[in-house]
Amino acid sequence: MPARARDFWNRVSGGLNLYELWNQLRADARSTYRLYSSEIDSRRRAGESQSKYIFAVARKFFWAILNKLTPARRVLLLAALVLLFIPQSWVVDRPGNRWEVEFETHQTGGLLIFCVLLLELTDRVAMKRDLQIAKEIQAWLLPARPPEVPGLEIAFATRPANTVAGDYYDVFPRRAAQPGAPPATFLIAVADVAGKSIPAAMLMATIQASLHTLSATAGSLPELALRMNRYACTNSQNGRRFTTAFLAEYEPASRVLTFVNAGHNPPLLRRCSGKMEALETGGLPLGVLEDAAYQSGAVTLASGDLLAIFTDGVVEAENVQGQEYSQTRLLAVLEANAAAPPTILLPTILFDIARFVGSAPQHDDVTLLLLKAA
Repeated sequence: MPARARDFWNRVSGGLNLYELWNQLRADARSTYRLYSSEIDSRRRAGESQSKYIFAVARKFFWAILNKLTPARRVLLLAALVLLFIPQSWVVDRPGNRWEVEFETHQTGGLLIFCVLLLELTDRVAMKRDLQIAKEIQAWLLPARPPEVPGLEIAFATRPANTVAGDYYDVFPRRAAQPGAPPATFLIAVADVAGKSIPAAMLMATIQASLHTLSATAGSLPELALRMNRYACTNSQNGRRFTTAFLAEYEPASRVLTFVNAGHNPPLLRRCSGKMEALETGGLPLGVLEDAAYQSGAVTLASGDLLAIFTDGVVEAENVQGQEYSQTRLLAVLEANAAAPPTILLPTILFDIARFVGSAPQHDDVTLLLLKAA
């Protein structure tokens, strides 16, 4: 292949080979199908023929696509389709005369479709720019690195399903024994807002702000969860925008971890002896019921104990066969690498998830926080 042609192909393909391009196309096709199929009723009526059923589904898909456009672009697209399907020439027979009239309709229709594509790309570029700004703001809200917590090794990471995520994680000092003294306790939080992308990310930002504000006031961890829940209920759209959360407060002096599990996936505590515990004590997800009550549990961490706190995107990650990664696989990786520090174990788990998922699209945000007692 000539150098100029090769440079052009690399520019168009982004450096991907044919196999990678095919996998990307398949992933895009699946996500597009899920987007439109979720909005239509594709059930077949009793006694309906195969041809009528196919035509009805195709019509519903067409309207689902058309309704995504602005009214002006709908008209433009319909005009383009009409021009593409009408004949390009007509023959007029008159007594003693025969005329053939030709119109360049196909080229005009193709040009109009290109105009619709150009308008949609303009919106996408503007949205992508805004999403990039939102991603940078979200990165600023989340901690870049864990703080120094006496007696704990900490590592965390998140992998959003879209540009921005609805998952939240944080570790920060809550209160000091006396002014000027080192922090007496540290707050550890992992939360998962229902939904994905921009709506979930916006709600995640309010959860982060409320947690930092409310945790500065005196009170036990269940009281903090109660106040967080009341705040979440004011923004949850009658429970539709709920948030699962795991809140914990660690006291380095006593090595006691007090926790409240608000409807979240139970974190897994692997003791240095090999015994596994699930931290389940708590209550309902935040934002479901305003007068919900919360209980706290407590564990004392011994040297070598490992705690894995994760969102459902970890255990529910699916491969191309629709199989979930599952808690069983996560436990197997934890057991096989129990002696490794969190900074080594974290990328090991993420790599194992990526290997399991393969070319399947990521359906949910993946967040994992590991704590190990020194």
